[in-house]
Amino acid sequence: QLQVVESGGGSAQPGGSLRLSCAASGFSLDNYAIGWFRQAPGKEREGVACISSVDAYTRYADSVQGRFTIAKDNAGDTAFLQMNDLKPEDSGVYYCAADLRYRQGWCPLRPTIAPWAYWGKGTLVTVSS
Repeated sequence: QLQVVESGGGSAQPGGSLRLSCAASGFSLDNYAIGWFRQAPGKEREGVACISSVDAYTRYADSVQGRFTIAKDNAGDTAFLQMNDLKPEDSGVYYCAADLRYRQGWCPLRPTIAPWAYWGKGTLVTVSS
């Protein structure tokens, strides 16, 4: 069973930056599409960004477009979410998800419609002054 592990969460001030990482325990993420999702207290989980596995197609939620960047390292072993110009509303638990199916041209940001197979346990991001 593939296990996905997030790291890099923490606290930042508004306008600051954080970089989240996502790796698979015992496996390479090279053949997997990656999605980042977040959930704030009392709110539903929402899609933040995703990247397809073959052509590295990327997609972002409108709320983070231009501020966040999703990428994989050259070996494909680790995925990242670079978060710049953070806002208090970016706070929440961030989850990494992986799936073999989203190979090129598209990846889903609504897991209730198009599910992701493997999920991490999340890492907490807090943005406050």
